[in-house]
Amino acid sequence: MKARALVLEKQRELSLREIDLPDRLGPDDVRVRIHTVGICGSDVHYYTHGRIGPFVVREPMVLGHEASGVVTEVGGNVNHLRVGTRVCMEPGIPDLTSRAARLGVYNVDPSVRFWATPPVHGCLTPEVIHPAAFTFALPDSVSFAEGAMVEPFAIGMQAVVKARMQPGDVCVVTGAGPIGLMVALAALAGGASEVLVSDLVEEKLAIAARYAGITPVNVSQESLHEAVDRRCGEEWGADVVFEASGSPRVYDDVLACARPAGAVVLVGMPVEPVTFDIVSAQAKELRIETVFRYANVYDRAIGLIASGKVDLKPLISETFDFEQSIAAFERAASARTDDVKLQITLDA
Repeated sequence: MKARALVLEKQRELSLREIDLPDRLGPDDVRVRIHTVGICGSDVHYYTHGRIGPFVVREPMVLGHEASGVVTEVGGNVNHLRVGTRVCMEPGIPDLTSRAARLGVYNVDPSVRFWATPPVHGCLTPEVIHPAAFTFALPDSVSFAEGAMVEPFAIGMQAVVKARMQPGDVCVVTGAGPIGLMVALAALAGGASEVLVSDLVEEKLAIAARYAGITPVNVSQESLHEAVDRRCGEEWGADVVFEASGSPRVYDDVLACARPAGAVVLVGMPVEPVTFDIVSAQAKELRIETVFRYANVYDRAIGLIASGKVDLKPLISETFDFEQSIAAFERAASARTDDVKLQITLDA
């Protein structure tokens, strides 16, 4: 089937044009009319660099993986969704018979097919077909814009699950970008008494400071370690430190800011290998966890948003019409300091 879509032709070349996309509805699938799609940092990285690690754009690819929409058709085996249901979609499709899936860690299934990861097309097109098992109904209280934010918020949820937090924990998040803020909000929802969020960019920290329970730390003006000492006691540290910046320069701070026998959760992905002081981690017996996407958290993420305990609306910086998609990506690639999440609507 030919459909109009935002296509990454090659590095630094986007077009809005028709492209052949799958159109067969299987018995376990749903057809979804796309309403809102968020622009993710990985989308922008494919646009600006043409690759992320081993994933290389070798042929035209439709971008987008953070989406919400409306079900327009259901497969014969689908019972929990119906035509007209407002939904969001988990963009990673694993092999449910794989060893990873049977272990409950389908996010690290080597054969997972993830929207807008070469060679798999994304969802910046008016209609997609998706497995019903990874399509989630949105409560009436959750808007399409918020539904398209579930995907990045799920990363924050995954980080908190991996942290095994306790009520009242003091947490640190390094990096106040979209994922860092999602991690901070998930940590608060997970019972943190306070989350210190560090960054170099004052505009990002000002957005973080709007939330009760988040304390911004501008590391261009003060030491994160000293800020943690003031909050947690000298030479003790935070219960959980989440690294969400991907900066290769932050790891000494990450280790220094964690309390003895505390947890470090690595969420950000450095572009190159980094130096990591293993002995410092061993001397504190730190528990180190890593995050790659998410698994089994979408329903809980939606529940928290629907309950009002997590408000993602302040993180939506601007919304563009589908016909403005190229301008939206150019804006995202410019990395304005006051932008958090840009979105595109296809069904206004």
